[in-house]
This record gives sequence, structure tokens and C-alpha cells, in this order.
Amino acid sequence: MLKYYIKTFGCQMNESDSERIASFLESQKIKPAKDINKADIVIFNTCGIRQMAEDRAYGQIHNIHVTRNMKPAYRTGRHETKKPIIILTGCLANRKDVQRKLKDKVDLFCEIKDFQEKMGEFINCHPELVSGSTKTEMPKQVRHDNYLCTTPRYTNPHTAYVPIMTGCNNFCSYCVVPYARGREVSRPIEEIILEIKNLLKNGCKEIVLLGQNVNSYHGACNMKHETKKINFAELLQLIEKIPGHFWISFMSSHPKDFSGELIETITKSKKICEHIHLPLQAGDDKILLAMNRKYTAEKYFKLIKKIKSAFAKNKPNEIYSITTDIIVGFPGETKKQFLESARVMKKVDYDLVYFGQFSPRPGTVAFKMKDNVSKDEKKKREFFLNEILKKTAFKNNQKHIGKILEVLIDKKDGPNYFGRTHSLKNVKIHLTPTLSLSRRGSLVGKFVKVKIIKSNIWNLEAQIIK
Repeated sequence: MLKYYIKTFGCQMNESDSERIASFLESQKIKPAKDINKADIVIFNTCGIRQMAEDRAYGQIHNIHVTRNMKPAYRTGRHETKKPIIILTGCLANRKDVQRKLKDKVDLFCEIKDFQEKMGEFINCHPELVSGSTKTEMPKQVRHDNYLCTTPRYTNPHTAYVPIMTGCNNFCSYCVVPYARGREVSRPIEEIILEIKNLLKNGCKEIVLLGQNVNSYHGACNMKHETKKINFAELLQLIEKIPGHFWISFMSSHPKDFSGELIETITKSKKICEHIHLPLQAGDDKILLAMNRKYTAEKYFKLIKKIKSAFAKNKPNEIYSITTDIIVGFPGETKKQFLESARVMKKVDYDLVYFGQFSPRPGTVAFKMKDNVSKDEKKKREFFLNEILKKTAFKNNQKHIGKILEVLIDKKDGPNYFGRTHSLKNVKIHLTPTLSLSRRGSLVGKFVKVKIIKSNIWNLEAQIIK
């Protein structure tokens, strides 16, 4: 029996894609391997956002290649091959420089949207390559115009990633996504709603909507013999109407598309998490222009003020969180321009910031710019901003002390449970000996009421309410 192993790098979208790859392979009678060294087929679902992720993929592909070269080969016609078959998909798959670099190590390069078709063709044309015997029943060639139609093999029973779109039209100067995934394509409304309803029937508690820019979603909806385009706010409203107790969250957003309608929808909802991730990337207008971000720092801050005002009006008693992305050391960024990012951080009071040191990506506009900020300077700038973040994150977390909150339990580690609040704050939950004995069965994947007893910089601590 053939076995596969998927190694996933990068974002939640890649994790979701890997779930669909797994589902396709298992529909073709190929089973998962727990150990990468026991697999007949190894798929690397790659990320090209930063050089570090790219280098990790190269290293692991090299290791598998070396391992298989130590195994005896078998002949298929005039060709000699060895297991495991190595397949590369994801962000790096269509880059010519990557293909040249790995041509002697990788057996198949294919973009994620073409995975099922290319994999079917590969196996049908070369059955011996994976089986070593023509007697093995091989997968039939499958052609899918839309790979998102595939029902995933979900890896988490209580939290599920649901892509609503793929691709991007923004062409930020540093970003590979439009080149790796192509232009924006939105899934039809009916397809998304059906997937979510099926997840909820099976006990899912949290739906995470995914897209490179979810708030530019415009999906087709068939209504009364006509097709209507639905925007992201309207999609959220439709999901909100689905019966059941569950959470809705989403990522990622672009400030230029964050509408007033969307803000009202989020802040009036009972199911949408009180958490907004709104990438800033830089606080200086000239750098934002060079990044092709299509907004100024002032416009960004006005948007933050609208969001905070809407929460204050529509959910005055709820604690919300705002997170962002910031790139340090973009080409040409002076120390004065960098300090503008620090200024915005202090004004917004972020709960969390994902920092990235600028990494030149082949094929992007910024790749042609002079990367003139040293690695040491990038590290210093990231450290400086992180010190600001520590103060604002701790200040925001202190607001939770004494609050009774609903938490979704993600895992148990030793005597403690770990989960998240409705604003997606991480919580460590202490169990008293008496409470541990009184509860039977695991709480993982369940909603529980807790009292926050302590705040730290990066998380909260709580006790379960009896």
C-alpha cells in the first residue's frame, strides 16, 4: 500500500491546502505515513514569503534526496528511480530558479491549483515510479478546475480553516503571492456555506475564513434565477445566521478594503471574534508608497479609530484585540522613517505584532531595489519595536483581570489546559485537584467559562468556573 507524507511550510492557507492534498491522495487509496522516512511519496508544500522558509525547504528536500540515494534503485523502462518520490508545490513551485536548483532532487513541480491534475498525470504516465509493480491499482487521472472544491482531510476537529478565496490583485512590491497564486478568485457562496454547515454538524466550534485579502472577497450567489455578487461583510452576515454556537474568525485583511459596512458587521456580531488583524507594514508614507500599499499612515490610523469607536458603541462591555504585521529594514528605510512605525505602534496600542525583517523575494519589484539595511540593523529595529509591543500587550492584557470569559480549549499539557478567548487571547488554565477529579473526559474542543486571575505579556492565566 502506497503511503504519503506532507511537509507544510508557511501560513494557514498552506495548511488548508495540505488538508486538500491529503484528501485527494486518500481518495486515490494512498494512505498517510506517520514518519517521513516511511513514505513512498513526500510532498513539500512550500512558502516563499521569506528566505528562511525557503532555506528550510531546501534543507529538508536535500536530506530526503540523500536518504533515498542510499536505497537500491529499480528500473522502469530506460529509467532508474528510487523511493520516495519528491513533489514540490506551494509558493516555490513555479519559480524557474527553484526548478533549476532542485531539478535533480525533485520529481514533480506543480502549483497548488494544478496539484490533482498534475499528480494524476504523473502517476498514470509512470505507475512503476511509485509502485514498482504494474499490478498495483493506480489512481485515476483527476482534473479539477477549482481545487478548493475538494473536501479537506481536516486535521483539527474543533477548529477548521475554510478558504473563501485564493490569489491576490494588490501586488505589494515585496510580496510573492500574486506571482505564486495568481489573481484573486472567490469561491461561490453556496460552496462556502455548505462546507461550514458540514463542519458544524461534525462538532466544529471555530470557523477560520482564509484568503490573502479576505475583505476584497466578491463571491457569486444564485438568488431568484439570477447571480448576485456578495461582498465579505455580506458573507459574514450569512454565516452568522447559520444556527449553532460557534466562533467566526478570519485572516488576512488589507486596510484599503476595510469598509464601514465590514466594521459594523464585525462589531455587532455575536459570533465573530472581537479580534482584527490589520497589517500596517510600515509607518512612513514614503516607505508605504514604495511598498505599493495604497494608503498613508494617517489613513490607517483613522481606520483604527473607526474600529475602536465601533467597538465602543456596539460592544461597550467587550474586550477586543488589534494585531498587525510590520516589516523592518525595507530598502531605503532610514532610521527616521523606521521611527514612524514605532510612533504608530504607540498610538494604536497593539495586542500583538508579527515582525518581519525585509527579505528580497525573486520576481517582486522590491527584489530589484538595493537591500541597503544591514542584517544587524534589522535585528536592532525589530528588538526596539518588540520592546514597545511588550508594554502595550501587557497593558491590554491587564484589562482582563477578574473577568469571566468564554474560552475554547485547544489542548491539554500536563496538569493545565490551554485555550483562547473570543478576542483570541491565549489562556493557560489551571486545574485545582478537586476540579480535576470532578471532571470526567477531556475538555479539548469545548467551550468553558473561566475567571482570569493573572495577566502576562503574551498570555493570560485563568481558573475554570465551577
